[in-house]
Amino acid sequence: MTNKIPEDGRPTMNLQKVRTVLDEYSAKINIPEFIDSDPVQFVHKYSLLQDIEVVGILSAINAWGRREMILRDINKILLITGKSPYDFVMSADLDALSGTQSLHRTFNVSDLGYICRGLKKLYAQYPSLERCFENKDMFEGITVLRAGIMSANAEHRSAKHLSNPDANSACKRLHLFLRWMVRNDGIVDLGVWRGISPSALYIPLDVHVGRVSRSLGLISRKQNDRKTVHELTDILKQLNPQDPIIYDFGLFGIGEQKINI
Repeated sequence: MTNKIPEDGRPTMNLQKVRTVLDEYSAKINIPEFIDSDPVQFVHKYSLLQDIEVVGILSAINAWGRREMILRDINKILLITGKSPYDFVMSADLDALSGTQSLHRTFNVSDLGYICRGLKKLYAQYPSLERCFENKDMFEGITVLRAGIMSANAEHRSAKHLSNPDANSACKRLHLFLRWMVRNDGIVDLGVWRGISPSALYIPLDVHVGRVSRSLGLISRKQNDRKTVHELTDILKQLNPQDPIIYDFGLFGIGEQKINI
């Protein structure tokens, strides 16, 4: 399928054809077998809501790079946090988490301490991280979450691991975390947050999703930034108003598997 982009930059497309393609490929990827090959597997290992949230944050912000490296290194991080990552956040000597030993690429032991101290402060305020996002735009919620974590720490390089919506970041990894927490079809995503509708989510925009979306004529902007997240999510809402981010599976899967559409 080829969609031409006119000179004014606005895509022309047959949305019904695009929806048919994305429905097909999303159904192929959004299956239980996908869990074992994706960082979402770690979130599925816990039943306590707060454990799920802590593991979700730590897994999502480290979900970049080669898949096998991501899975190996998240395992490494969760060996540190132990049986209950939430108990670790609330009870461990987090200041002892210092030093530059790498846990995943640029994420080191000090970064783990930084994130955990921030989560501890948030849990002192809220019973669940969902409270950061209730009755808010999800980008606004990310700003609240980020500010809460940063306020528990001195200024530090670790803040770079928390995407900043105010800097026009796409916030891909934190939108992935939100997808896990909110979408509730009972397959891959857990849907443990009941107060937020899946229709409020934004697409986790990465290189694969951006490339495939452009090839389908869904977006015209060349940057993978916050503006493009809004542009693409608005189009996906036309395809599925109740659950637009179901198409993250199809867009990502087509891109990662290099399928020619």
